Amino acid sequence: MGQYIDYGNWDFKSVKNSNFVDKSGLLKILNRNLDTESKFLCISRPRRFGKSVAAKMAYAYYDRSSDSEKLFEGLEIAGTSDFKKHLNKYPALYIDWNSFANVPVKDRLKVAQQQIIADLKFPYDFLEEKNDLSLALSEINNKTGDRFIMIIDEWDMLVRDVEKDVQDEYVNFLRAMFKSNKANKIFLLVYMTGILPIIKIKTQSALNNFVEYSITDPGNTSKYYGFREEEVEVICKENDMDFSLMKHAYDGYIIGDEKSMFNPFSVMQSVLKRNYNSFWSKTASFMAIESYINIDADLVRTKIIRMMNGEPQNIEPASFRNDMKNIETSDDVLTLLVHLGYLSYDPETQLVKIPNTEVSVEFRNAVRAAGWNEVSKAVGLSRDLLEDTINLQKEKIAKAFDAYHFEASSILEFNDENSMRCAITLAYYAAKPFYKIFHELPTGKGFADMVFVPLPKSSRPAIVVELKYDKTADTAINQIKRKDYPSSLRGFSKRIILCGINYNKDTSKHEVEMEVIEGE
Repeated sequence: MGQYIDYGNWDFKSVKNSNFVDKSGLLKILNRNLDTESKFLCISRPRRFGKSVAAKMAYAYYDRSSDSEKLFEGLEIAGTSDFKKHLNKYPALYIDWNSFANVPVKDRLKVAQQQIIADLKFPYDFLEEKNDLSLALSEINNKTGDRFIMIIDEWDMLVRDVEKDVQDEYVNFLRAMFKSNKANKIFLLVYMTGILPIIKIKTQSALNNFVEYSITDPGNTSKYYGFREEEVEVICKENDMDFSLMKHAYDGYIIGDEKSMFNPFSVMQSVLKRNYNSFWSKTASFMAIESYINIDADLVRTKIIRMMNGEPQNIEPASFRNDMKNIETSDDVLTLLVHLGYLSYDPETQLVKIPNTEVSVEFRNAVRAAGWNEVSKAVGLSRDLLEDTINLQKEKIAKAFDAYHFEASSILEFNDENSMRCAITLAYYAAKPFYKIFHELPTGKGFADMVFVPLPKSSRPAIVVELKYDKTADTAINQIKRKDYPSSLRGFSKRIILCGINYNKDTSKHEVEMEVIEGE
């Protein structure tokens, strides 16, 4: 068994022995493109969205050294007419750039080619000494007629955040491999996965013969990377997990026409650990992109703060050059965050948002690391504010809002109830892991400004907040009761806190009144 060719199917066996979700329908797409003009494919998704699992599955399916029929028994692909036509029929190469992470960046391409060529000499002992993988594959093809399936995982490791000479050398290698006249003869299928789409030179893809399926333009691959809502419901039922808590923590991604996609790594970690914590920091650190969120600082800061307050923001992703060196505008920054999985992008509206509670925790950490002192201070104190609200400490709450107002005024225009709502949502940022927070929620006979609905199995009270600008806090409380806002919350909590907040523009002070409704 080789390292790169005739590798076997043991990787996919390990996947099948875990909580496997059937994504084998992807192989139907690969089979349709095999030995066609669309044989070169690049799939880009964030970390931990199932790219490597799909690559291992594809290799187990095509690899000539494997006997994988039983592995695919009962899966979607097994029911297709051409399942056996392509099953374990081809010489397949598997390259995972992560396996070269211990090699100095400037040497990775050279070392990788040397190791792969050395591996090819076992099944093809006539192969002469070469340092160029493209030439080695061409020689094999000329002498044997063998045509290859090539699977490259983490293809973009040498373009993400490296020096330009390393990037250029790698792009030229890929061009020589896949854009030459002999490429169509050598390859039946090339399937690359990575975080970023193929790097652009000026405005064009460096490998424009590839069909690309990115998270912003996924085409018919939408459902194969990430978990769909119905798939997570099955996982929760089989493992006695609470679906609503799982959804609150890890849902929220929009991928093409799939409007409710979960981070699969986090779902599986949740099942393994039996909790609904944030697992994002174990896959990547937001601190690594701290420098990016200070580019085009004023606009990026405003948009991120508004997203932290639950307001989606517009972006134009087309200008993004698909690398982490040429980040110049707020659109570039936010598009990069989409590709990295920190934001969810809706292609229909071109709006981005923070997808779920898990990622909202990372934004809290990021603004602290980025030196956004006024935001960091507000978010850092919000846990105390939440506890003061639960404990009806209205004087402390009023003083906290006075401080929040001062901090928020440097980044938000504070002159009406909408801007006041934005600042107060930021003030209650710590409530996100414990509550579903709604703005303008239909309740009773109208719309409450802010409603905090406790998550299932929580003993926390529900909270209704009504905001007034230059009126009175009593007016806010009376409106909550007059319009019977609490009526729709009685099934969620036995205790409902009513909180009326008024901002006096003449004194620049807040007034807070509170009442409690005890249920059965």
